[in-house]
Amino acid sequence: MNHKDLDVWKKSMDLVEVIYKLTQQFPESEKFGLASQMRRCAVSIPSNIAEGAARKGDKELIHFLHIALGSFAELETQYLIAVRLNFTEKKDSIENLLNEVKKSLLGFRNYIDSKK
Repeated sequence: MNHKDLDVWKKSMDLVEVIYKLTQQFPESEKFGLASQMRRCAVSIPSNIAEGAARKGDKELIHFLHIALGSFAELETQYLIAVRLNFTEKKDSIENLLNEVKKSLLGFRNYIDSKK
């Protein structure tokens, strides 16, 4: 399975771009703090999808999808922290993309899991 053909990977790559652009607007004091953490979490999502897809079995793929879901949960929480700290305003476009990625991850995991 080629990860670059997966919609969930493509959407999570879009999310990486959005998070990088968003965190560029954070205060300079957060460059190595919340901004860096959000970027690492965002990058982790498509990276784990790719790693799981490169493995030889569905069991390993599901394992890496769970890691991607964990990174997603961290990123979503960090976005909400950034909003609370007034580093950014709530943005429907970002929240919609977060919801799309989450639904795609869960849907893909459930699809792979159902093949057992």
